[in-house]
Amino acid sequence: MNKTVLAIVAHPDDAEFLHAGTLTLLKQKGWKIEMATMTPGDGGSVEHSRSEISKIRKAEAATSAALLNADYSCIESEDVFIFYDKPTIIKTIALIRKTRPQIVLTMSPTCYMEDHMATAKIVQTACFAAGVKNIETEGIEPYFVIPHLYYGDAMEGKDLYGNPVNPSIVVDISTTIEMKEKMLKCHASQREWLLKHHGIDEYILTMKRISEQRGKDIEAAFGEGFRQHLGHAFPQDNILKKELGNLVHNI
Repeated sequence: MNKTVLAIVAHPDDAEFLHAGTLTLLKQKGWKIEMATMTPGDGGSVEHSRSEISKIRKAEAATSAALLNADYSCIESEDVFIFYDKPTIIKTIALIRKTRPQIVLTMSPTCYMEDHMATAKIVQTACFAAGVKNIETEGIEPYFVIPHLYYGDAMEGKDLYGNPVNPSIVVDISTTIEMKEKMLKCHASQREWLLKHHGIDEYILTMKRISEQRGKDIEAAFGEGFRQHLGHAFPQDNILKKELGNLVHNI
């Protein structure tokens, strides 16, 4: 089995909020970690130009990924303009073919912003289509495996109407919360952006509060929630449960 997990999210720091504890657990089990974002976070600044903040945020993402000995890559869509279109899907298929993951973690299909939901749809299609030989990605061969696909929690666990978006499984990340925090701290520019744009100065505390709330669902200190994609042709077994055992709880 190819023990590679790819976390592909919308923006730099999304994986740290949603997946980093589980990625760390998989790393400890011998899995190779790959990390990617759809955008470089080019909209996330009130003081830097688009090109300047893109360089800063991609460097921060790479630094975070390096803590898990992971490679980082970017699809190079623009913030707020992640579209379900052919060029973006082809780039994402190429990434799946290049990294050849057995597990893919991505955004929630139901969330507060279109970038997150579009990412989930694009990634789903890319996982399914990576083995379609007649879809060409120059220099990269098809990948004839449909990965196990998991959607992370919606931000704050709710949809755009405020209704709960409940996970089907929760991973106990109590032993890896320190690494999750360390990875998130790499994204210093995002903390500054949220302070100025959202009026939020609780970057790390917000992550911990969300993780604590999810942990309560399984009587653990901290947790990360997921829903597995179980549509036609996708794997039906819960590989996270197989790999992480009693740390994975059905909800």
